[in-house]
Amino acid sequence: MLSGLFKDASWGAKFLIGIFVILIGLVIFSVIGLLIAIPLFNIDILNIETVLNAGNPANTAFMKYFQTITSIGIFVFPPFLIAYLLSSETFNYLHLKKKSAIQIYILTIVLTVFSIPLINVLADWNAKLSLPESLSGIELFMKESEANAEKITKLFLQADNISTLLLNIFVIALIPAVGEELMFRGIFQKLFTGWTGNKHIGLWLAAVLFSAIHFQFYGFVPRLFLGVLFGYLLMWSGNMWLPILAHFVNNAFAVIAYYLIDKSVIEVSPDNLGTGETALLQVILSFILVAVSSYLIYKSAEEEKMNTFNHF
Repeated sequence: MLSGLFKDASWGAKFLIGIFVILIGLVIFSVIGLLIAIPLFNIDILNIETVLNAGNPANTAFMKYFQTITSIGIFVFPPFLIAYLLSSETFNYLHLKKKSAIQIYILTIVLTVFSIPLINVLADWNAKLSLPESLSGIELFMKESEANAEKITKLFLQADNISTLLLNIFVIALIPAVGEELMFRGIFQKLFTGWTGNKHIGLWLAAVLFSAIHFQFYGFVPRLFLGVLFGYLLMWSGNMWLPILAHFVNNAFAVIAYYLIDKSVIEVSPDNLGTGETALLQVILSFILVAVSSYLIYKSAEEEKMNTFNHF
């Protein structure tokens, strides 16, 4: 049996095993996904580069499909295999068996929504950062990459009907929420914590990796903030479903807001919260509400732990 085969390996070895599994997942799912896509999207294999052009609106359907397949290959499948190799209790290792009271899930949703102005002000500050003149070439490259990423994101977000909106929620919100939280909080946060012997350092290292892996310098700080927030939700509760829920709400909120703005249902973009004339008040209020919500989640989780301990 391979279950728990590397349970007693060093933390460095466990980390390398994790990287190896991720690479294997990427290769296998990319190849299988491409082979399925050839008849599905009627792709000419000799001109494959044309369909891989993410900036072409005609390729949006294929890119959504391929991103879903590769996301599963990189983020959803590997955590389960890694956990299987490192533990005899796969689901316990990934904190998927823990349950929380309904009020904690509600507070997690409230916390995520209240954090939006705070995230926006961090994003605005991050976007204004500039590198020294000697690194102007790198800065130009990063800005061009950021612009291309924004262009692709807008193409992905476009939805003419509810069916496409639901597909966008699945591709942009659900798959990343499940996969990225299993990988960065379920695997890397645990590995970094074991390696450093400090759960807070392990959490922050996982959050840094989570933000860095998106390769968007001008969104690094707000994404780091989210990674830390998701990490503490797991640390406090021991329940992976809380960071998954928070991650999903954060992404789905943006997807739905973009759709409603595009359909002229609402006029104010959530991206503007925390910026503009009333920015300071919104940010202060956001900070207070995030702090209060976090404290309530922490206290509720601690009470659950005490009740479980007393029960035994």
